[in-house]
Amino acid sequence: MVLAFASGAVGAAATPIQPSAAALAAARAQMQARAAKDPTGASLESLLSGEFSLQAGKLNDAATAYLKAARAAGDLALAERATTIAIVAKQDTTASESLALWRKLGGKGPTLNAAEATLALRRGDERDALRQLNNLMSGDPDTGWRQALGVLTAGSKTPQQAGRMLEKIIDGGQMPPRNLMAWVAFGGLAQRLDQPKLTERIVEEVVKRFPGEPRVALLRVSQLREDGKTEQAQQLLSTLVPLADTDNNLRALIAEQYEGLNDFQNVAAVLARGPQDEQTYALRASYLARAEDKPTLTKLYDELRADAAKPDPARRLLLAQMAEFLERNEEALNWYQGVPGGSQRSIARLRSANVLHKLHRGDEAYASLRAIQSDASAEDETRRDAYILEASLRAEDKSDSGESDAFARGLAAFPDEPEILYARALSWERRDDVARAEADFRRILVAEPDSVAALNALGYTLADRTTRYQEALELIERARTAEPDNSAIIDSYGWVLYRLGRVQEAETELRRALTLQKDAEIASHLAEVLWESGRRDEARKYFEQARKIDPENRSLLRALKKYGL
Repeated sequence: MVLAFASGAVGAAATPIQPSAAALAAARAQMQARAAKDPTGASLESLLSGEFSLQAGKLNDAATAYLKAARAAGDLALAERATTIAIVAKQDTTASESLALWRKLGGKGPTLNAAEATLALRRGDERDALRQLNNLMSGDPDTGWRQALGVLTAGSKTPQQAGRMLEKIIDGGQMPPRNLMAWVAFGGLAQRLDQPKLTERIVEEVVKRFPGEPRVALLRVSQLREDGKTEQAQQLLSTLVPLADTDNNLRALIAEQYEGLNDFQNVAAVLARGPQDEQTYALRASYLARAEDKPTLTKLYDELRADAAKPDPARRLLLAQMAEFLERNEEALNWYQGVPGGSQRSIARLRSANVLHKLHRGDEAYASLRAIQSDASAEDETRRDAYILEASLRAEDKSDSGESDAFARGLAAFPDEPEILYARALSWERRDDVARAEADFRRILVAEPDSVAALNALGYTLADRTTRYQEALELIERARTAEPDNSAIIDSYGWVLYRLGRVQEAETELRRALTLQKDAEIASHLAEVLWESGRRDEARKYFEQARKIDPENRSLLRALKKYGL
């Protein structure tokens, strides 16, 4: 069990092009003003058509309509919007036409350069792409390299292409000579792209340029860790630890590297150095819990308990959470009940119910939750969470009817509350009732049509648990338009492409998602695509990666069972 000690009641690189909501709103107002002078209403009609298509997840139609509206209105913001949507939809012809109009109407600057670089990469014109990337690199010293990094991360067709472009940027001397952050970021990209020689070259260059800089050593540690050279990474990290005593930022970075090595004991040990506050104590406790180092956590618990005479809400809440993890549930209950007030009091009341359930005092647990649910003085969020927690505890008791009743009462008290509907939808999906899960996701979308979480969850559910792949694709496309660099959404997109038989495209997207976030589900999906493509040795590598990240991941377990692994 892992406890989130810091808070909680119930237990990437930048996008090369971002849609501008403000610009779109301004353009819409201009279009409406023009409509009075436009007897045919052609431009406004196209804009509305584009918006309706976007809401329906029909990105191809949306891009075409926005381009038509931009042409009719001669509007710069709409041309940019059309380009953005077309790039996300991978409609390169429409994107190129929109980009040409955007440029003709006076568009310029890094956002335009990023769009041009992305399209050049898509069509395989690496020479033009490099020119645009160099324009970005030589632009604003604080943001230019970040935008170039975003293009390479999100705009390249393959990791190999991104690696080639990164190497050419370095060969051409375009890297900011004294910007350590930029060098570290591009070194990290080379690692994520599985380009060990390029990573080594960047590390060597950084060592030469920034001698004695501890953050350079951290990049080397990261490289060793990615190469599986754990012992060498540990040795190098240990030499940096003493430097962290007077540098809070460095201490956090060293702790992050230990976390990447799954060495949570050393994470806690590093955080224990230097000045301490409630946040530091909470982080130490959390990492000791993840390491399941109960002896050291007990020492920390005893240390903090000795200094807990005053009714400090944050300290008492932390002690309660620590006691709960240490399975000192009676002590945990006393600490929770002793939290005097503030936002911590709401969390403590909910966690008290959880501890009562652990103590097999279920009737008291449910009674305390009912008291919270009916407490008019409690915050609405706390009352809402009391229904969600009750449902979760009923599920632990294997009481489907009790779980459903808790959700039903919650929705009676908070009609169409998205958090309750979302939790219930996940519950239905877990119980293999996909129709009811879909119904709850759709109820969220009635109230919040642009809910990215609901769009992605419903789209993924339809892709994973039904054969309604085209419908799933349209839902995921809507989420992808809002957050094109969200790794979870890219994973869903890759998965639905795989279900549609577009295997090569699926592999590209899943690799991109895994570049953005090392996640068990993404790695498992990529492994399955590779297995079905006959590349089984490579598939096993990603199955193993998924196991290391989260051996209990449901997608991973289903895939392993499917292939008898």
